[in-house]
Amino acid sequence: MNPAIRLDDLTVCYNRHPAVHHLSGAFNHGSLTAIVGPNGAGKSTLLKAIMGLLPVTTGRIDPAALTPNDIAYLPQQAQIDRQFPITVLDVVLLGHWQRVGVLGAVTPPLKTQAIEALAAVELADFQRRPIRTLSAGQFQRVLFARMLLQDARLILLDEPFTAIDARTTADLIAVVRAWHDQQRTVIAVLHDLDQVRAHFPETLLMARSRIAWGQTAQVLTAENLRQARQMAEAWDEQARLCAVQAP
Repeated sequence: MNPAIRLDDLTVCYNRHPAVHHLSGAFNHGSLTAIVGPNGAGKSTLLKAIMGLLPVTTGRIDPAALTPNDIAYLPQQAQIDRQFPITVLDVVLLGHWQRVGVLGAVTPPLKTQAIEALAAVELADFQRRPIRTLSAGQFQRVLFARMLLQDARLILLDEPFTAIDARTTADLIAVVRAWHDQQRTVIAVLHDLDQVRAHFPETLLMARSRIAWGQTAQVLTAENLRQARQMAEAWDEQARLCAVQAP
């Protein structure tokens, strides 16, 4: 085993309630893992904690040898403002910012890489389009192109296939599978269990706490899914509040 990210008795609070509760385990280097569970199970909170966007209340996240520059994160589309006056190519070029800095010059080779990334997601002719004119599926392709430029060792995806068409989903799953073939570590929050069973070898099923974690077929059993639903339904709004207030 070669962990890329290890979680040691991790608790993360959101709105002063434990959204992730005493979670332990590891995402191994080169693994392709789906995180699933009922609404409010703490899935997105876990990704944000790994990214450092939410504070750890207790326990620990050990990133092994990873640095912040080794991690790429794709939030849910609903969290992204698409009214900002920026073109498709400009968005993709942001994938270079960790190398060149906010004020760094975009050289011709870097621009060529961005154009090639757009071609890889079948948007070669969309360079000058304002992002506000794109469909949800087209915009998700743009975000994947940006991640291609980041060349990250750890890739975190929060509901990457929600509300996009079937063809785009298939094309982007192919990108995810290519990352896996390149031995990158990919972790994705998903809702579609059929997608998980078809494309993700490993799964973490959680309902704030860990229900099961391992090979997908062994995790997504009827009994484990029933237990996850029961734990989610047992949420206690009157439970003791966390001492740390997440932003």
